[in-house]
Amino acid sequence: MTVAGAPSAVNEETDLLIVISRARFVLKSPDASPQQKEAAANQLRECIFKEGCSGYYKSICAELGWAVDEAKLAEMTEKTEKELAALEEKINDAIENLGDSEVKDALTAKADFICKVGAPQSERTLAYKIAEEKTIAIGHKLDIVFSQLVMSIFDNDFNLMRTLIDKCKQLLEKGGDWERKNKLKVYEAIYLMATRNFSEAGDLFLSSVATFTTTELFPYTTLVLYTVVCCITSLDRVTLKKKVVDSPEILSVISETPALEQILNALYDCKYALFFQALPAIADLIKADMFLEAHHRYFLREIRKVIYSQFLDSYKSVSLAAMAQTFGVSPSFLDAELAKFVVSGDLNCKIDKVAGIVETLQPDTKNTLYQSTIRKGDNLLNRVQKLGRVIDME
Repeated sequence: MTVAGAPSAVNEETDLLIVISRARFVLKSPDASPQQKEAAANQLRECIFKEGCSGYYKSICAELGWAVDEAKLAEMTEKTEKELAALEEKINDAIENLGDSEVKDALTAKADFICKVGAPQSERTLAYKIAEEKTIAIGHKLDIVFSQLVMSIFDNDFNLMRTLIDKCKQLLEKGGDWERKNKLKVYEAIYLMATRNFSEAGDLFLSSVATFTTTELFPYTTLVLYTVVCCITSLDRVTLKKKVVDSPEILSVISETPALEQILNALYDCKYALFFQALPAIADLIKADMFLEAHHRYFLREIRKVIYSQFLDSYKSVSLAAMAQTFGVSPSFLDAELAKFVVSGDLNCKIDKVAGIVETLQPDTKNTLYQSTIRKGDNLLNRVQKLGRVIDME
C-alpha cells in the first residue's frame, strides 16, 4: 500500500507543519506498515530537530509515547530563546527607527517563527493578530490568513478553518490577485472534502487543476487524487467525461497513480469488473490520506451506489447472475449489496429472489413533482394565514 501521507507524498515546497502532520498521521495509522512508520518517524525527528520545533517535540512525544531526548530539547529551547530575543530586537528597532512596512515584516517574522517552533495556539493566534493590525496591503493580510489556515490544518481545527476561509473571502472582495484567489479555492476544497462535502469540493478542485500553486499543502499528483475521488462520486457520466476523463491537466499525471486511472476509465467505459479490481487499491489510498481517511467507508458506499445505478439505468430488468458476472463478483455478494441500497432508498430497483432478477423501477417524476408542489403550496398558505393573523392583531 502506498501511503498518501507518507514521506514520498511531500516535496521540498511543502510547509513544515503539513510535513509534520502527514508524518504524524502515518505513525498513528493502523494501516501503515512498520517500514512506513519507521520512515515517517525518521522524517518527523529530522524536521523537528533541524527546525528547532521544541514545542511540537514535547507534545508529539507525549502523543506518540516517545521518550523525550532532554539534551536535544534543551538545545532547541536555548536556540528558540535566542532567536526570539533577536526577533524582538528587530521589532523594537523597526518601531523606533524604521517605517510601518518594516514593523509589519518584523511582526510577521515573529509570528511565523513561534508558529514554526510550536508555541501554544493562543500565542500563535495573538502574534498573527498583532502582525495583521500593522498590515495595510490586502495581499499581505491574505498571506497572514493563509499562514493561519496552515496552522488550523495542523491543529485539526476545522471550525477555525471555516472562519479563516470566510475572512479570506471578505478580504478578496476588497482586492487581491488571481493567484491568491486560486489558492483560496484549494484551501476551501480541503475544508469541504474533510467535512464530507465531496460535490462542492470536487467543483473547487476542478477549477484549480489548471492554476494550481498551493504546493505548500501537497504536490500536483495529490491534487489530482483528490479531484478524481470527489468527482467520481458526485458528477454524472457526461460531466465526468468532459471535466475529468478528458482533462489534459489530469491526463498528464494520473498515470502516476495507476489504480486511480484504472478506476476512472473503468467507471466511464462501463468496465465494471475492472472497476472492482481497482477499488481495493483506491480504498487503500483513501485510508492512507489524512484528509480522506475518516471518509473511506462513506466513499466506498457512494462509489458503489454510483456504479450500480449506472449499470441498472441501462436495463428494465436483468438477471442477478448476469449482473454478478459483469461485475466479477458472486451472485450472493451482489444480492446482499443491492439489498442494502434498496432498503436505504439509494437504488430504484427491486430484487426478485425467486426468479433471480433485478427489476429497475422508473421513478414517477410527474407525480413526485405534483406532490412536492402541493406540499410547498400548503406551507405557503399556512405562512400567509399566520402573517394575516399577526397583521389583524396589530
